[in-house]
Parts: sequence; C-alpha cells; structure tokens
Amino acid sequence: MRTVSRRGLSLLVPLMITVLAIAYPWLVPNYYLVYAGALTVMYAAMATSWNLLGGFTGYVSLGHSAFFGLGAYGTGLLVVRLDVPWLVALPVSALLVTVFAVGVGIAAVRVRGASFVIVSIALVSMMNLVVQGWRSLTGGSTGLQVPSPFPDLHRGQTHLVFFYLFLALLGVALLAWWQISRSRFGAGLRAIREDEDKAESLGVPTGAYKVAAFALSALFVALAGGLYALWFGSLDPIFVFSILIGSYMVLMSLLGGVRHLLGPLLGALIVAPAGEYFLIALGETQIHLTATGLVLVLVVLFMPEGILARFTRRRAGPSIPDESADQRLQGVSS
Repeated sequence: MRTVSRRGLSLLVPLMITVLAIAYPWLVPNYYLVYAGALTVMYAAMATSWNLLGGFTGYVSLGHSAFFGLGAYGTGLLVVRLDVPWLVALPVSALLVTVFAVGVGIAAVRVRGASFVIVSIALVSMMNLVVQGWRSLTGGSTGLQVPSPFPDLHRGQTHLVFFYLFLALLGVALLAWWQISRSRFGAGLRAIREDEDKAESLGVPTGAYKVAAFALSALFVALAGGLYALWFGSLDPIFVFSILIGSYMVLMSLLGGVRHLLGPLLGALIVAPAGEYFLIALGETQIHLTATGLVLVLVVLFMPEGILARFTRRRAGPSIPDESADQRLQGVSS
C-alpha cells in the first residue's frame, strides 16, 4: 500500500508542476512577471542541462556559458549574416556547438577536479576574446542585433511565446535526464562519479562516456542560448560569455540537488527570482555579483547535496539510485 501511494505521489507531483507551469502566464497580473517566469524557466533548462554532466559524473564546469554564448551568436549570425530562417538557424547552431563541444571535451575531460574547473573557465574567457576581437563578423564589443522572429507581436506577447519555448526545452532536458538515469550509460556515468579509476579498470569507456555527457549538456545549453538571442534581440558578448551564467547553473543545481531530476528546477525557482530582485534593488554592481558568489560558497559548505536530499532521504529516495559503486560497475561492464 505504501509502495502504491509513493508511486502515485511520484506521478502526481510532476503532473501538478506541469499544469502549474503551463498555466503560469495566465495566472500572473502583468507581462513583467511573464518575463520573469520565462527567465526562470530558461535558467531551469540550462541548470538541468548542466546537470547532465555535473550531476552524473561529478565534473564541475563553470564554463558552460561558453556554449550558451556560442549558441546565441551562432543562431544570431545565421539569421543576420546568411538570412537563414530562425527555425533552421536554431538547431543548426546548436549542432555546430555540440560538434565543437566534442572536440573541447576530448581534451578537457583528460583532467579532473580543480584542473577541469580551470579549463572550463579558460574556455569562456577565450570565446569572449574571440567574439569581441572578430568585429567584422560578430560586431565586437558593441554586440549583435538579431531581428525578432515574431515582429507582429508586442514585447509582452513575445515574452509569452518564449516562456513556452523555454518550457518545451526544459521538458526535453528533463526527459533526457530521466532516460539517462535509468540507462546503462547513466550507470556508467555514476560509476565515474564514484570511482573513475575503478570504473576504467573494469572496462567502462570512461573517456567516451564523459565526452558524450559533455556534448549532450552543451547541446541543450546552446539551444537555450539560441532562444535567448531570438528573444532579447541584442547580444552583448560580455554578458553571454559571462562566468556568472555558468555559476548560476552550478548554484541552481547544487542548491536543489544534483542527484535529483527536479533539483536544478527547484534551485532555479529560488535563485533566478532572487537574482532578478537583487538586480533591481542593487543594480548591476559588484554587490550583486558578490552576493551570488557568497551564496554559492555557503551552499557548497553547508548544503552540498541540496534541498531535495533532505526530503528524499526520509521518503522516496533519490532520483539517482544510491546503490553501491560495485553494483553499478558490474551492471555496466557485464
């Protein structure tokens, strides 16, 4: 009976979240809150995408904003320079970024721990410099202006459309995470997180698995970047290639719980509105950035497993099963 009730609850909660998410724009009183909702869903999609790498393998990347920026500029350049329809430019740009991520991943995942973090930060800085320096193509530090794909809609209606586009992206990212968590590929990634050397010694293709997770994570982040370019229309290289965006992905995932399907979503529902509030209250100052860094440090020190870990330990258990490393390795290598 208890098993049935748990199963029913596990189905009811996602259904309620889905219904509330779809109805949200029609429940709020103004378009600013629709904008804030779209921004929150965008960050939720990116944090869930980051968690495809960080949650499964334990590799912490602060450089995923590089893929966000490349997805944004790739989509924008295809639309502006080559006059490609946005429905084509968006996936083409994301696929090109994914191919680039495979190349980067082959080199980056050779290192671990703090070295991997440093490599990811260097990637963002390098992309920022390239985009700002290539003025003839990207517009340099002045940015790139991307025409709206919905010119007949006013700004509030555009927020509404992109709310649902980001919501669809979030749904696909959550579905991908859920499928991976129940696959042999996911078991191999979890084995890498627990004991990478042992996993490799037992025949798990750790290098290929890490590159695949890295590239898949980059794909979804690049799609979010492309949608952002079409939504905002004005690309600033300093913002889209900012370490702050990558830090937000990490913070949201850690706060909610990296081992849980809905952990990054919960983190986004807390961090994104709070960040928007501090941005309005404090402006684009160093205090705003310092507050974000401080919260990240506090989460890592005092709540490393996230909010959902406190509830799932007492109730239904974590979304990524906590079977022993030996069991995972046996399942993958068999």
